[in-house]
Amino acid sequence: MSIPFITVEGPIGVGKTSLAKIIATKYQFELLKEIVDENPFLNKFYDDIAEWSFQTEMFFLCNRYKQLSDIDKKYLSKDKGVIADYHIFKNLIFAKRSLNEVEYEKYESIYQILTKDMPVPNMVIYLDASLDVLLNRIDMRGRDFEKKISPDYLQQLSSDYRMFINHFEKKHPNIPVLRLDGDKIDFVQNGQDLQTILDQVDATLHRRSL
Repeated sequence: MSIPFITVEGPIGVGKTSLAKIIATKYQFELLKEIVDENPFLNKFYDDIAEWSFQTEMFFLCNRYKQLSDIDKKYLSKDKGVIADYHIFKNLIFAKRSLNEVEYEKYESIYQILTKDMPVPNMVIYLDASLDVLLNRIDMRGRDFEKKISPDYLQQLSSDYRMFINHFEKKHPNIPVLRLDGDKIDFVQNGQDLQTILDQVDATLHRRSL
């Protein structure tokens, strides 16, 4: 395959960053982490989603655009693999859930302009888990603003992710998607589970390089 550009995706609390860090270390890839805590609107967003959703989503979009637009010149052009703990498509998932119709139309127009020439990942790792598992992991990591997340909102977000990843696979049949069930595997606590995932990544990288 071309220089690896892997993204890890899934709902809040599923373990995207933890897995991305492990893979980055194993393969000596550049790790691209999404900016979360730095978003000045996030606290207000979970207090009043309708009031602060547009500002929150625009902050994320602009920051992710800047990160991803630099990938080619900083890493891929220098034969340096990259793994990100997000895919830019997540912006549409969150925006669709939180913005009203007029705001979403404006947002999507800006999104399409910014992402038109953006590097496309050549592998996606999709993590999913039940609501109970997600809530437990969110509680364990102890971010204050995440304590305000409604279980109903998180459940709906998880459903949105599943629909979107199905659409992504149909739209991009040549981009391999590794689906992992967070209810059945624990790559943080269980070394065998982690090795199983790394074996799948190895096999996919090898298959794409042939």
